[in-house]
Amino acid sequence: MERRVLVAIFLSFIVLYAYQAFVVKPAPKPPQGAAVPQTAGRPTPSGATKAATPSPAAAAPAVTALVGDSAERDVRVETRDVIAVFTNRGARLKSWRLKKYLDQERKPQELIENQLATQPLPFTLSTSDPQLDTTLNGALYSSNAAPSAMITSPFDLRFEYRDAAGIQAVKTFHFVPDSYTVTVRADVTAGTRAITPTIVWGPAVGDIAEISRYTQRAEGLLFQAGKVQRLSAKDVTKQPTYDGDFFFAGVDDNYFMTVALSTGPSTISYQPITIPPPPGSKDAARELVSYSIAPKRSAAVQFFAGPKDFDVLAAIGPDATRAINFGMFSVIVVPLLKSLKWINGYVGNYGWDIIILTVIINILILPFRHMSVVSMRKMQAIQPEVKAIQDRYAKLKATDPAKQKMNQEMMALYKERGVNPAGGCIPILLTFPLIFAFYALLSTAIELRGAPFIGWIHDLSAHDPFYVTPILMGASQLWQQWTMPSTGVDPAQQKMMMFMPVMFTFMFLWAPSGLAIYWLVSNVWQIGQQYATNYWIGPPAVRTVRPAAERRLKRVGGGKTEAADAQKS
Repeated sequence: MERRVLVAIFLSFIVLYAYQAFVVKPAPKPPQGAAVPQTAGRPTPSGATKAATPSPAAAAPAVTALVGDSAERDVRVETRDVIAVFTNRGARLKSWRLKKYLDQERKPQELIENQLATQPLPFTLSTSDPQLDTTLNGALYSSNAAPSAMITSPFDLRFEYRDAAGIQAVKTFHFVPDSYTVTVRADVTAGTRAITPTIVWGPAVGDIAEISRYTQRAEGLLFQAGKVQRLSAKDVTKQPTYDGDFFFAGVDDNYFMTVALSTGPSTISYQPITIPPPPGSKDAARELVSYSIAPKRSAAVQFFAGPKDFDVLAAIGPDATRAINFGMFSVIVVPLLKSLKWINGYVGNYGWDIIILTVIINILILPFRHMSVVSMRKMQAIQPEVKAIQDRYAKLKATDPAKQKMNQEMMALYKERGVNPAGGCIPILLTFPLIFAFYALLSTAIELRGAPFIGWIHDLSAHDPFYVTPILMGASQLWQQWTMPSTGVDPAQQKMMMFMPVMFTFMFLWAPSGLAIYWLVSNVWQIGQQYATNYWIGPPAVRTVRPAAERRLKRVGGGKTEAADAQKS
């Protein structure tokens, strides 16, 4: 019966691996030699894309500025959580760095893609008038703030521009010192006509941490009417615009997101963007998504640009935590995440926290595994009798009606011996939701990003650089199979079972090291539990079944046959 358990585990993880490898697909790369998109503005109703970034020749407005600045300059606003840098050219955001999250160079994590001049910066404005767009995004705005400001209370950063042609634009950015949000209001008039512009964010998200099949690529994200919608590049290509009143709408990746909150009636537009690697670099091109929001009415729009941390999002609202892709077992993942963080409050190292929580989980499912082993041991005891029944019908074809008698005899044997043929599988299957939930937790929890463990493991969200933990995990998987009770698995199945540790080792080579540690500790625990269970229940009482011809012989001095004697035994 244990082969059914192992096959079930094998197929389950094949499905899980296939989902990660083939369903969670990265955005398609452009054909070789294809040009990088030159604009990322909001598509017009006809599907054409409008330029959102002024060309160098059109950067300076041709008319006289009545209110503005004489030179381009940066304005830096620092809060407890972020460092924001604006340029007064177009009053746009050129840098948004997270102070509590570091990149691969151990610097504050940058969320703005600003390497390509052809892509619009966040808070670029787009209207139906290209000439007006050039003025709005190329003009030098005046600012009410010093070049650098550290805020400790709510603060409004105000940019203003007005020229002799009657164009007036005021952009106001409201900051809160302990938040990853900024509220944006854009008031634009051309003469006596008030205009409600589209607010373009541009390519998102700019995280360039390690990318593997275990991490989520940038994709569109919408939440409306209690439902989360995730948009791959293929989805965006088919339908780039979405109308509605969204609780949040924008782009996210595995650990960060930039979204508009409580948008009101508006239109969200998306466009896939390919960011090529630097010249001479061996890195792969990055697949990002550009987005913009077009409010139906003039109003302030609040943007969140920060980590997908459960507590941070919960402070925005309970539904905001749905942005974290915990999968179908989220109802189990959330308590596990809270438990992991609670343990970390005492231990202070997420590597040890994973080990402790793994042990706790295995203690909780210990009774189920014990029942499974006991059931498999019963199956092992009657295996010779099962094989004897199978041998008697071995020459019959599967379509032969007489083959049904074999199943009837086997079911009668199970009933006589008090064995449930599914008893070894069901207890283990009941533990799968908990196992998959912990897997989802370790794949998505931002707490593990950049979290060190011991020695050579400096980031639990990245793969083991020396592949020590996946190799040990594969070895423990092999050892675990040797300790499982045997119930007459045929040679072909034995080879498949012996191949599973090799396959799992290969699968985990590039998995986050936190996952490999969890699986290694779980295997070691199960090995210990198997030895303890074997010692407790003792060796199986295997019945010896003599060949049919031998059972037909009569005993010397008696009238009873061996077969009749065997039935009584």
